[in-house]
Amino acid sequence: MINSRTAFVAAPVLMGAYGLVRIVDGLDGSRGPGLAWTLGHLCFLGALAFFVQGFVAMRALVGRGRLSTVGVWVGAVGAVAVGVQFAIDLVVGFLSTDRGAMEDRFTRLQEIPGVLPAFYDFGPLLFFVGQLILVCILAKRHVLKLWAPALVLVDTTLPFADKDLIPLGAVLLLVSYAPLYRTRTIAAAKPKVLA
Repeated sequence: MINSRTAFVAAPVLMGAYGLVRIVDGLDGSRGPGLAWTLGHLCFLGALAFFVQGFVAMRALVGRGRLSTVGVWVGAVGAVAVGVQFAIDLVVGFLSTDRGAMEDRFTRLQEIPGVLPAFYDFGPLLFFVGQLILVCILAKRHVLKLWAPALVLVDTTLPFADKDLIPLGAVLLLVSYAPLYRTRTIAAAKPKVLA
């Protein structure tokens, strides 16, 4: 089993890899289907698994209080929503011969009641909300720097401005999470129960 410190490096690195592959995939003016589409989406699915592992480790650092528990569960539900979205993207990519065919399949899938809010609009936002809750708790407990929540918030908003900024957001997460993948910091952090 991968230790939790590895998760705090692997999650942003794989997210950044997705962002870079996505940029390369779009150099010809169209994204997907093909190897780059598949590779990028697999990178992000891997990142999600590490993010959830990291969320659980964050909660362990501060204790199993109500707010940290909410953060883990909200983040995990959001991660599942994002994961379903990326799994849909992968399947559509495999079944399609060109971008036009992908668009047709996406349109049909997104017309199914509940799919858009659950997996594209509202559901994925929970991932970012849960992450921000946990990072704020860790910053308040001085496990993370006080400015870490601001960097995580910037990382969260960058893709809304331009998805080509995803690699920059990954770098911001690596900077934010730095104390979490340093052995001495993890060892020194004493779990505290939140009220």
